[in-house]
Amino acid sequence: MARDQLQVLSLVDQAKTQLYHFTAVVIAGMGFFTDSYDLFCISLVTKLLGRLYYQVEGSSKPGSLPPNVASAVNGVAFCGTLAGQLFFGWLGDKMGRKRVYGITLMLMVGCSIASGLSFGHSPEAVVATLCFFRFWLGFGIGGDYPLSATIMAEYSNKKTRGSFIAAVFAMQGFGILAGGAVAILVSFVFRYFFHPPPFAVSAIGSAPPQADYVWRIILMFGAVPAGLTYYWRMKMPETPRYTALVAKDETKACQDMAKVLQIEIQEAKDEQVVITQERNTFGLWSKEFRSRHGLHLLGTTTTWFLLDIAYYSQNLFQKDIFSAVGWIPNAKYMSAIDEVYMIARAQTLIALCGTVPGYWATVLLIDRIGRFAIQLIGFFCMTGFMLALAIPYQHWKSQTNPIGFVVMYGLTFFFANFGPNSTTFVVPAEIFPARLRSTCHGISAASGKAGAIVGAFGFLYASQSQDKSKADPGYPAGIGMRNSLLALAVICGFGFFFTLLVPDAKGKSLEEMSKEIDEEGEE
Repeated sequence: MARDQLQVLSLVDQAKTQLYHFTAVVIAGMGFFTDSYDLFCISLVTKLLGRLYYQVEGSSKPGSLPPNVASAVNGVAFCGTLAGQLFFGWLGDKMGRKRVYGITLMLMVGCSIASGLSFGHSPEAVVATLCFFRFWLGFGIGGDYPLSATIMAEYSNKKTRGSFIAAVFAMQGFGILAGGAVAILVSFVFRYFFHPPPFAVSAIGSAPPQADYVWRIILMFGAVPAGLTYYWRMKMPETPRYTALVAKDETKACQDMAKVLQIEIQEAKDEQVVITQERNTFGLWSKEFRSRHGLHLLGTTTTWFLLDIAYYSQNLFQKDIFSAVGWIPNAKYMSAIDEVYMIARAQTLIALCGTVPGYWATVLLIDRIGRFAIQLIGFFCMTGFMLALAIPYQHWKSQTNPIGFVVMYGLTFFFANFGPNSTTFVVPAEIFPARLRSTCHGISAASGKAGAIVGAFGFLYASQSQDKSKADPGYPAGIGMRNSLLALAVICGFGFFFTLLVPDAKGKSLEEMSKEIDEEGEE
């Protein structure tokens, strides 16, 4: 390996924070903006779709999606995301990060628009086309996980790398707020112009035909920010570490970095470096990989899997928690558009007070206290707050204590984001060799989405009342909200212990963590 190669990697690690680092955060973060925007809005869409397409004539309750349909609408994007994480993670190591980066963005833009254009003359046809486009939307979103994390890791210096990778992921917070703002604005406009009556006054009038435009506009708007960054994503050069370590073109790596970062290759210190070529040819399924990184991969996959079971199940049934504590009126006393407005307002408040601050607390502190400490703190506090919610659940459920319940619930989101929801994204981009980095991140992320599927499907049923007469229409009796929260607390407890398998990359170079380059002498 040539001396220039080591110079460019060393200089990237030592480079001061520059404008291009912040530009890369915005460019890379738009995929996560779309991801969280879509996740936030789909819980609103499922309620509205139930009222529009599955209202039973003469029923005393507003329409709702049958369990299998609700599971499909909620879960199909997760299935696409899982597939996309594995496929594009592998492709990013084979073809390069930049070459496949634009594909994922165009999939997200195209399928966000197509989701809003879902067509058909029957409820089944509309839902089928919606699920089809949402699968491919998820496929594109899935590709953005390993590619964005890897690109940001390979551009960043070692002192602030954690903050920049976490900042890419924290764009999810802006996606949540944008989703809330769009849903509130669209529903407010439609309420103002059409004045739909509550369901109790007029079952048919509470879901006017114009409401069909509400969910379509909300879903389609997610394409706008992602589409605006396409040009800049295509202008990004390949990362220096991929070009130097995988493509083995150190001259190109130096040229690319000189274009975007203010570094001068010729001024590099003369370091004595030994490249361990023989040890760096092992593959993903080799004995050498298992001995050096097997436990690391086990740690990143299990912690992400356990975290997403808890995180995504909370997102999916938080609207029911709001109803239980009195923040949202009974559905029969609202129109379909009123329900969208009220749920969006409640969810946005939780995001603003708990979710978004958690993301940015991680950005500020991850390079100071380390990934390992934040992840342990997050899992520990999530376990504690879920137990505090579950054990005295009847107390929190009483109408005299709604604010306390919501505060406790918001704190679980704060420590999910100031904790494993952020660190499980950061760590896999830092601890594996460059030629396997995107693949291993994709495997870790796919494990997380498998957990999200368990949360989306499993807890949709599990959180139903133990009394079948009180369960949602079409659902069997479940274990109830209290027992669901207890189960999630146990899951978070397991996440705490599996974190012990994950190393901390704070202040270390990517090559130091992956042992691709052994350096002798002082830097």
